[in-house]
Amino acid sequence: MKTSPSSRRGRASREADSLIQLSEGLAQSGSRAEDRFWETRLDVEIDALLATGDEGSLNAALDRLADRESRAYEELADAIEGRVESAEVQTSEGSRDLLLFAAPVLAWSRMPLPTRLLSDPIIRSLKKSLAEEVFCEGVDLAVANYFFSPDQLPSSFGETAELRDQLAKALPSGVFEVDPQSLGETAQFLADQRYLLGVASVKKGAPLFLWQEGMLSRDDVLAAWRKSGNESLTHLLPACGFEPMLPRAYYVACRDADRAARPFSVTASVAFLSTSLGIAPNMLIAVIGGCYNRQLEEYRIGFISHSEDEVIHGVVWPLLGPEDEMSDVVEEIEAILKEAGVQKIEMLRQRMPMEYCEDCGAPLYPNLEGEMVHAELPDDGESPTQHLH
Repeated sequence: MKTSPSSRRGRASREADSLIQLSEGLAQSGSRAEDRFWETRLDVEIDALLATGDEGSLNAALDRLADRESRAYEELADAIEGRVESAEVQTSEGSRDLLLFAAPVLAWSRMPLPTRLLSDPIIRSLKKSLAEEVFCEGVDLAVANYFFSPDQLPSSFGETAELRDQLAKALPSGVFEVDPQSLGETAQFLADQRYLLGVASVKKGAPLFLWQEGMLSRDDVLAAWRKSGNESLTHLLPACGFEPMLPRAYYVACRDADRAARPFSVTASVAFLSTSLGIAPNMLIAVIGGCYNRQLEEYRIGFISHSEDEVIHGVVWPLLGPEDEMSDVVEEIEAILKEAGVQKIEMLRQRMPMEYCEDCGAPLYPNLEGEMVHAELPDDGESPTQHLH
């Protein structure tokens, strides 16, 4: 019998209630034994919802816990992400752990940043670098043959789990063939992230990443990955400045990239204005304004030349995680600007609106008068899109 929308809503509410109860039990646990009790039941509940595609209950529980500012929110989010990006599978050789991983790359260019299929030689080279410099001996890898933009990443827990399973099925060949027609369009920005995605498989309980063995640190692994993968990434990102990041489990790698992209985009913007317009960093003025809806959502930085009064470029610095107006975000932005060579920085004290251009949808940026205006390059300047994804 077909169920009515109201009955489906009632079921979703019950499922969310169960997730909340289990998450709060885990958050209040006082021992490892009790942790395992709650974790086991929470995992079963999450797996059942993922299997039936019940994304609504997962998100409803997260939203309700977020409103309570409860530690249980972190417990539930960690549990969902863990069940989505990892799995245990049975093979003829016994149990194996699977992990969906991402290798982010920060990049900027005056030209459109590419998203593209990876050639066989590039795939072989990158897999070799990952196997030798990032993952432990005994780890099997499969990678997607595509260089993804943020807009092309899975948009839900269910889609992410499906991608993990598709990559896992490609382990025998080592390559998952992506259909580019199935991916969304990519918005173009001066600075953005690109992603290599894959799945790693290892004997149950064995280490996945080299730093788990204790001989190398994460910094050591990152340095080796950057050196080994540089040639292949240069082919993928011609005429681009880029910075590879540490390959890690999917969700934490994406969060790492989002956080690192903020200072990277500021530095890239100063470099762009210097190379495209010949404006030395010390001849720029940066105006920082905090933009609000009900609360502070992001900072916007308008760049002005000493010789002009107009905003010629802008960067959006979104708040992430627990950050709010009491966090040291402004100090971080100022430090990045000064490190890039910008000497005059103006911080506006008034609350700025989250305004966008009515014609093109681009964010508006603050000027020295405290107005939100469109960033416009001089007529002789090249014209990339004006803010970070």
